[in-house]
Amino acid sequence: MVKWSFSGLKDFTNCPRQYHEVKVKKNYIKKVTDQMLYGTTVHTALEDYVRDGKPLAKNYERFKNVLDVLIDIKGKKLPECKLALTIDKTPCNFNAPEYWVRGIVDLLIIDGDSAFIVDYKTGSAKYPDQKQLKLMALMTFAHFPEVVNIKAGLLFVAHNTFIPEYYERDKSDKLWDAFKGDLERLRMSFENDKWPANPTGLCGWCPVNTCEFHKEK
Repeated sequence: MVKWSFSGLKDFTNCPRQYHEVKVKKNYIKKVTDQMLYGTTVHTALEDYVRDGKPLAKNYERFKNVLDVLIDIKGKKLPECKLALTIDKTPCNFNAPEYWVRGIVDLLIIDGDSAFIVDYKTGSAKYPDQKQLKLMALMTFAHFPEVVNIKAGLLFVAHNTFIPEYYERDKSDKLWDAFKGDLERLRMSFENDKWPANPTGLCGWCPVNTCEFHKEK
């Protein structure tokens, strides 16, 4: 059984060789960029404000209005909600040895048979990827059997932009289809120990400097 997360599967689809060297063999470590540090800091600030009412730092006060809208949404607030499923897609503890897939919802709100999922983004809204929302919705359906519909969205906090999605429990099989192809390719790579490189313009930022496509920025 190959364990996975949305970010790990995305790393694999971007470049199987980098995924293998970094996540499987652990021969290299991805450099933490200033952009990544900023994203982590902002996520923590937003979580603390929504969960505990902790005042936002001065440079994050511009996010207050949109966060107050989320706080006003009816329902139980679950910031940084950790969810995991076993291979048969049943709920399990996030750190259970039998987990198959897991992820963290930035903000999950449960209100009876409805739920609201928000994924905070600190970068550009130019190329939104809603696929992560699908996975978070599927895990929410599994963990909260009373939920039959989910409103979800990517919240680009720096741009005050919200890109919505809507999911229904009875369409779960179709949602899982979005991951089948990539998961099958991931399984085959492990089974055959084949990890081809996928050269792109991002090779200059890759930590795998032994790859023939590696180039200095």
